[in-house]
Amino acid sequence: MDDVVVFHNLLWPRYKGEIFSALHEQARARGLRLGFVQIARTDAERAALSAVDLSSHRYPFRLLFDGAYEAVPAVRRLRCLAAEVWRTPARLVVLPGYHRAEYWAMLGVCLLRGKRRAVFCDSTRHENPPRGAAGALKSAAKRLFFGLCDGFFAYGSRSAEYLREFGAAPAAVFQPCQAAALAPGFEAAEALARRVAARAGAAPRFLYVGRLAPEKGLDTLLRAFAQARGGLPAGASLVLVGAGPERTQLLALAAELQLGASVVFAGAMDAAGLSAEYARASCLVLPSTREPWGLVVNEALHHGCPAIVSEVCGCRPDLVRDGVTGLAFDAGDTAALAQRLEQSLQAFADVATSGQACQRLMEQHTPAQAASRMLAGLERLLAGRRVEVAA
Repeated sequence: MDDVVVFHNLLWPRYKGEIFSALHEQARARGLRLGFVQIARTDAERAALSAVDLSSHRYPFRLLFDGAYEAVPAVRRLRCLAAEVWRTPARLVVLPGYHRAEYWAMLGVCLLRGKRRAVFCDSTRHENPPRGAAGALKSAAKRLFFGLCDGFFAYGSRSAEYLREFGAAPAAVFQPCQAAALAPGFEAAEALARRVAARAGAAPRFLYVGRLAPEKGLDTLLRAFAQARGGLPAGASLVLVGAGPERTQLLALAAELQLGASVVFAGAMDAAGLSAEYARASCLVLPSTREPWGLVVNEALHHGCPAIVSEVCGCRPDLVRDGVTGLAFDAGDTAALAQRLEQSLQAFADVATSGQACQRLMEQHTPAQAASRMLAGLERLLAGRRVEVAA
């Protein structure tokens, strides 16, 4: 019989597989019995990017729906998940979120069955801030949901802050519970050595990794790069890795800005290709206008590559330390981003030193570290105590 059952919405994310795998191993060593339920294999957006990589899911789980989340009728999802919670003998249920009707149904069943309940949260105050009557109603609903939970697993300090703003007791918020999934056999020292060799005498090379989508702020990045080119050394380039709905518009904007061969649309890449890009890049740039966290920043820093991020990125206060592991700018501010591109070349001119600083920070942001914080929270919630977990 499981002590805890953890529900998660999608099997697709590799990073969550690595965290859950580490959590399973650590819990087993402590004698804590965990069950994992994955609701759906993927969703429509991620299905277009890649298939599910099961190699990162090294823990026992049950998959409820073998397809896309949205393909399952909403009523069927609600009934199935409510029934799963009703039947589970676990004393503690970890809910996958709070923004869907089925999650409210799961919470309601927990209350009826007298089960302790916790919830994952990646939201921050920078995402879709509430406006007007509809916003006030949503805020009230969140406050109610959180008020009925015993504990919270937050991605980082901004999501923890968000939870506290909606009434979560600080001692009930466990964070940070986020980490990147790196390629099998990844070694930080080897990655840094490759980076030092690749950057020796190389021209500036800025890198974006992610979806080509409106919320990623890539029009600002292209305009900022065009604006900064006059102050950058010859041969400076910008590489965009990824695919998405804005590719055509971004290609047109790059042509309008007369960026020519200095901008490369590289398409999607596997882990080996991304590692090579992190080694060659002067900096990663994540200019998002909405970003709950930004896992590509974790990946870059693990490789010793500093990051320039917009202030709305959830990882900003946890991972981006000005002039040490990266720089920040106000989302949508083209001039500020152009300045940061130029500034980064001086701030991180010593590739070895900046790379070591990035990697030292990431020693606290591994899947094993995230899992240990989750495990500490689970044990305290099972004991009926709310004790703050140190970041």
